[in-house]
Amino acid sequence: MKLLVAEDNPKFLKSLVHILENGKFMVDGVDNGEDALQYAATGEYDGLVLDIMMPGKDGLEVLQELRRKGINTPTLFLTARTEISQRVEGLDAGADDYLPKPFSTAELLARIRAMLRRKDTYLPDLLSLKGVTLNRSTYQLTWEGKSQSLSGKEFQILEMMMQAPGTILPTERFITHLWGWDATVDTSVVWVHISNLRKKITALGAPLEIRFVRNAGYMLEVGE
Repeated sequence: MKLLVAEDNPKFLKSLVHILENGKFMVDGVDNGEDALQYAATGEYDGLVLDIMMPGKDGLEVLQELRRKGINTPTLFLTARTEISQRVEGLDAGADDYLPKPFSTAELLARIRAMLRRKDTYLPDLLSLKGVTLNRSTYQLTWEGKSQSLSGKEFQILEMMMQAPGTILPTERFITHLWGWDATVDTSVVWVHISNLRKKITALGAPLEIRFVRNAGYMLEVGE
């Protein structure tokens, strides 16, 4: 699951990103409303965490413009305790929930999980394909009683591919989705993670094969 976090306080933004990454989310962080709108408008995110008070466009303006564009990504507002009227306005504008500052890490993660469960496209903890199971909670890949533990990036790559078997995914899409729009990651890094994935799939004997398509990207093929 990929989240966008918008918070204008640099230290607090860094803390939020760290908390959510430890909670096994992929996270992009921005510090102003204009960037929040630009990133969120791509539709790449499963959830948004927006501070109300931001320079440029505030969180309310960002959400209102996204909803006008037809972007219905679930959204959690972070608010100061004095912003009661803005909380109401935010919910009326299409927010799914709000969380007053200060808050606990446990409550933040719980509210985000609850928000994502309400999505029309909510994904369960177990992703299965021809009997091969990927556990989103434990990062375990399982086949016929045998399991392999995946690293964070291995898990994220395989999750993308298992949701689109038989579809060619460009290397740039992996980089953008996993490392962010401004990433300077070399394509060889993706190759290294996919190489490790192939070894683990082979060790399981699972009927999956990650195939490289020249000048196009990678595709997950499923055997009988």
